[in-house]
Amino acid sequence: MALKRHVIPRLPATLAATRYCALVAFALLIVGCVSMAPRYQAPPPPIATEYPADAPRTSGQPGGALEWRSVFADAELQRIIEQALENSRDLRVSFLRVLEARALRGIQRADRVPNVAINAAGDRGRMPADLSVLGRSTVSSAYQVTAGVATWELDFWGRVRNLDLAAIEDYLAADAARRAFTVSLVAQVANAWLLQRELDRRLAIANSTIRSREESFRIFKRRFEVGASTQLELMQVETLLTQAQSLAVQLEQARATNRHAIDLLVGAPIDLPPRTDTFEGDAELVRAVSAGLPSDLLVQRPDIIAAEHQLRAAHANIGAARAAFFPRVTLTGDLGVASAQFDGLFESGSRSWAFTPVISLPIFTGGRLRSNLDLAEVRRDVAVANYELTIQAAFRDVADALSAHHWLGEQLRIQRNALRALTERSRLAQLRYDSGAASYLEVLDAQRDLLNAEQALVQLQSALQSSRVALFAALGGGALGAGE
Repeated sequence: MALKRHVIPRLPATLAATRYCALVAFALLIVGCVSMAPRYQAPPPPIATEYPADAPRTSGQPGGALEWRSVFADAELQRIIEQALENSRDLRVSFLRVLEARALRGIQRADRVPNVAINAAGDRGRMPADLSVLGRSTVSSAYQVTAGVATWELDFWGRVRNLDLAAIEDYLAADAARRAFTVSLVAQVANAWLLQRELDRRLAIANSTIRSREESFRIFKRRFEVGASTQLELMQVETLLTQAQSLAVQLEQARATNRHAIDLLVGAPIDLPPRTDTFEGDAELVRAVSAGLPSDLLVQRPDIIAAEHQLRAAHANIGAARAAFFPRVTLTGDLGVASAQFDGLFESGSRSWAFTPVISLPIFTGGRLRSNLDLAEVRRDVAVANYELTIQAAFRDVADALSAHHWLGEQLRIQRNALRALTERSRLAQLRYDSGAASYLEVLDAQRDLLNAEQALVQLQSALQSSRVALFAALGGGALGAGE
């Protein structure tokens, strides 16, 4: 009795393809609906609501809203900063780090969608007779052209989605870090330029003093030769001269070293001729800015913004680590044509398709998944501590800059009074010596103290300008942090 043959009706290829595409579309709709990441909530700022009383507020426009060219008024300084922003190799590396993070994010994002590829394969081989079931050698061929999805994970628990979110936050953190470095670079260039101005002015004072003392030494040497003064007085005048000469040499060395530092910051040799004009008229060289409230730092400081993005990335990584405990569903499928003859590859009846869903449930991993989750949670805690520490450091930077600006202003006022007194003392000591009422030692002490006071005044004037640079940078660099 012949067995009845049961024929399973074959689905039309178009219907199979339609169902396959519908299944993929449905999977796209349901993936990513669940996230295992803990709910993000920024830690409360561990700082006071006001700056300390010993850090008096400065007057001026809000530092977080000003463009840097509005703060640095000197045209030469603006030119140097622009060159540094254009040529700095360190800044270039920081920018490339951002591009690197963006590329990594693009790689991670690609895992959220199916990767479709077209594959073409051909196989032709000979089977020896002793291995063939038929007892004779055979030659077989197979040709195939397919388009399909290669191992795409259905992200039911948000593992891939959280990895993508972490990559996004890493990219944003890298960009904020670049802005923070830009602010730091501008501040370094401004401070180095102010130091160069200070050294120029101090060197001019020293050289002027040297010329005056060289003339005094010439006069006293002549007087000693004719017996009008003693050798002790001549040695005292020479001592004053050598002290001024020694100071000038030290300032020349410091000036050359600082000039090299500016070239490195700018990234190219620059034309920076000596400037001997006084700081007295430079009240607007670096304009004072207003500090605002400590809470403003959270949205103004690029380093705080970067730390918060790193914290968000740590939260997302926890979600990915938690999702690893749950079953992982992956799909592999293709649709195409296949034939034993190349000529028949695209003939009717050569259509082929395959669909392979795989469910993987971790049973025993030797504690790897648990340790991976512990690691993600510890890194989250580290990110929280780093975020809080960054806020506290920013608060201190602003408080220090405010205190420095206030107390340097007081020191500068006192130093001006001291310089006036020492100038008058030097004049009176010279009159007393000329009238024979005092020895030249009194003149020696007075002139030495006067030179030191002149040098200290220039240093304080420069330090006051630097405190304004520090405040501008501590507030986040204003528009520079967001736009450069």
